[in-house]
Amino acid sequence: MSKKRVVIAGMGFGGLRASKVLAEKDIELIMIDRNNYHLFQPLLYQVATAGLEQEAIAYPLRGLTRRWQGDSFLLAEISGIDLNDKCVLTDSGKVPYDYLIVAAGSRTNFFGMESVATYAFDLKRLDQAEDLRNHILLMYEKASRETDPQKKAALLTFVIVGGGPTGVEFSGALRELIVYVLSLDHPAISATETRIVLVEAAESLLTAMPDELRRYAHDKLRSMGVEVMLETRVVGATAESVELYGGAMIASHTLFWSAGVAAAELAGNLSGVERGAAGRIVVQPDLSLSNHPEVFVVGDMACCVNNGVPLPMMAPVASQQGQYAARMVLARERGKTLPPFHYFDKGSMATIGKSSAVATTAGFNFRGYIAWLAWLLLHLYYLIGFRNRLVVMMNWTYAYWFQERQVRLITAKKRRAVPV
Repeated sequence: MSKKRVVIAGMGFGGLRASKVLAEKDIELIMIDRNNYHLFQPLLYQVATAGLEQEAIAYPLRGLTRRWQGDSFLLAEISGIDLNDKCVLTDSGKVPYDYLIVAAGSRTNFFGMESVATYAFDLKRLDQAEDLRNHILLMYEKASRETDPQKKAALLTFVIVGGGPTGVEFSGALRELIVYVLSLDHPAISATETRIVLVEAAESLLTAMPDELRRYAHDKLRSMGVEVMLETRVVGATAESVELYGGAMIASHTLFWSAGVAAAELAGNLSGVERGAAGRIVVQPDLSLSNHPEVFVVGDMACCVNNGVPLPMMAPVASQQGQYAARMVLARERGKTLPPFHYFDKGSMATIGKSSAVATTAGFNFRGYIAWLAWLLLHLYYLIGFRNRLVVMMNWTYAYWFQERQVRLITAKKRRAVPV
């Protein structure tokens, strides 16, 4: 009797966790991804702010699969899924499956604002982090030789949209890069000439966290020199300005967008499935599709309701769902079943700057140095590969003691074209 084939579409946090459960089991496992590496997205902002090398937060997928006898990896772009014919459509041909775990992740949601999508930077891919780092460094190079005060001010103004963990962490890291590194590299430019504006549509930052941690993050960023604009929305952009709701304009050449995500494009290519907010696919309590129980959707693509509210699009959710879906496949092959998926919320955290972070877990709130240390250790733990952990730890240690960022490389003077 031939082995059942399990295909994992996407090797982000959900796909990776599923693959580890299914590795070297009595099945044929095929993993598909457009990249040949797993990307640790929570640290992309540190690549963009010259804190880490790109390679330190990525791990080659074949480095995993070569240890798993009988399992394979396919580097391919997934264009669709034929649910009736039970095959994944890729640019390398059709890949049939008996079970399918869809873990294609998410894309940035610009909420239909084409001008913002054209001019804003976002962080979903490794090359985007490099582009943003190049751009930030180039703004300083241009400002150092600009004689017009207004043009110079626009070059040194950085607008960040979204007061969630990514926006808060990027704001703090960028401010530290400016104060401790770029102001020394460019002595003609004072750190006080640089303006960082964090724009949030809600009435507070880090809305998922308790009030005391929100206030701490807000106060800490302001003390660092970050301008925080709450209950403010960005509605448009050009190459040299950002437009706010109400008509106000901020002269700036840099707009970083972290204000929303939507399901990956693949979700829109599936026919006959129910969709929720942000294009996410509605799944059953066991994460399968209602009319196709052999197909599981996990992570950011899945609209899984918990206590009447869809689970957030976060890495911990994707990891737990990927593990559960893989266990469901194994259980079915043994003629068994599992209880419905239940997300165990371990809490959330965000770093603000050196020795400063906020964290909440199991009803306990932490802030300052203890939360920052916990953030460091947890991110080191979840990184894949001993070398990556060692490199990241060395970079963090060096930056902590010497206030230095070594990865100040301008590798291109033009931004890459946005993929269609």
